[in-house]
Amino acid sequence: MNRASRSYDFLWLGLTLLPLLLIAVLLPIQPHDYWWYLRLGRDILTSGAVPAVDAYSSTRAGQPLVYQSWASAVIFHLVYQFGGIPLTFLLLAALIGSTYALLWVLVRRCGAGPRLAALLALLAGLAGGNNWSARPQLIAYPLFLLALWLLFKWQDHEHKFLWLLVPIGLLWANLHGSFPLLFILLGAAVVFGNGDRKRLLTVTAVAIAVTLINPRGIALWGSIVDTFLSPGIRDLSPEWLPPINQGWGMNLFFAWLILLIPLASFSRRFVTTFEWLAFLIFLWFSLSGLRYMIWGTFLLAVMTARLIPDSITQRFDRPVETRLPAGNYVLGSALLLLPLLIMPGVRERWWQGAPPALDPHTPAAAAAWLADHPEIPGTMWNDVVFGSYLIHALPERPVWIDTRIQVIYTTEQAERYLAVQSARPGWEDLLEQQGVNLLVLAHTQPALVEAVEESDRWCQRYQDDVALIFSRCEPLP
Repeated sequence: MNRASRSYDFLWLGLTLLPLLLIAVLLPIQPHDYWWYLRLGRDILTSGAVPAVDAYSSTRAGQPLVYQSWASAVIFHLVYQFGGIPLTFLLLAALIGSTYALLWVLVRRCGAGPRLAALLALLAGLAGGNNWSARPQLIAYPLFLLALWLLFKWQDHEHKFLWLLVPIGLLWANLHGSFPLLFILLGAAVVFGNGDRKRLLTVTAVAIAVTLINPRGIALWGSIVDTFLSPGIRDLSPEWLPPINQGWGMNLFFAWLILLIPLASFSRRFVTTFEWLAFLIFLWFSLSGLRYMIWGTFLLAVMTARLIPDSITQRFDRPVETRLPAGNYVLGSALLLLPLLIMPGVRERWWQGAPPALDPHTPAAAAAWLADHPEIPGTMWNDVVFGSYLIHALPERPVWIDTRIQVIYTTEQAERYLAVQSARPGWEDLLEQQGVNLLVLAHTQPALVEAVEESDRWCQRYQDDVALIFSRCEPLP
């Protein structure tokens, strides 16, 4: 590829990433997940060790646990420590941008021209945007696509960089619990791929071995199994439920999937058994839980590029004469830098009424009020979504529950939480058995709020548009 062609590709890559990066820097940080990772990262750096027991809740204190994403927590904390929310958004944008840049490169390798690759990567980003929350899974996306790119090169008998799969396995195992997806890809390639299987099998064995280089060793793999077998996850976290065709992002995903059926039926282009198998496996993941849907969007883009007829590809990407390659590089760079103008910390200087960086349902004010009133006795019962932020903002007050559902909490605790939240008969007895003196509730819990207000055991201490705080009128001993 000559310099003119590379500049044209770079321009289309910039056009691809611009809308995705704009969305990335405008999405507010949710009150769940991200915040407890900040606390974990801080504690790891302070103590020099990854916690092996829970210290963030009153209900599971001292119970053994495995923090699969400990390295991501350290990264998030360091970024927040040095640059606060603005630098955090820069990191999130960089992760999302690198993800879809790699997808664009991968789709180009599958036969799409720069324009078609731009369209497919953009569609994948729009369909998978509901999985862009600020959490360690973002770091896993580019690792997944890099691994897939290496396997495609391996199928074409290009082995120069195949051993990069080993450090990918090591990093991924310490960054996020989705690392078994790497070995699903590798296993499918070893059995059904067209490359040097003996070489790939050796790399796979070494990659599996290096996943044991983590603070908990083999226990890390056991924690992954426990996560998938935990029914309490699905009771409290809708993202583990199968997706439904609701919202424009899901409309796009299901429409794309339906359109792929006739494309696959009539396409005359060759697709390897490994590629079909990888697509079907990750499509199954996507249809089994919202949390996994984004992996399927990656493969949808890849398979579309593989299956689309050459006649359409040639019409979509007709040859273009590039006379000013430098101009393409300048314009492409400008497109990539433009989202910096609407980053938190910048947009407030010129955008009156700029959207907040934090989700409006973050209980920041309520947490600050509680921090100023240490005399109010615990134990604290809290809304599950508030739990993560409270772990970060109120380290002196252990939570009752939070979004670490897959890490530490049991099905029984999930059931008790739902019983209290719904104000089922006996809800106050459950709280008394736990010695709860303090309630931090959300307005999204109307049944419980109404029951507490009608009870003569609880006195309201604080209220804003996000949270309500009650304490026992006569605290338990």
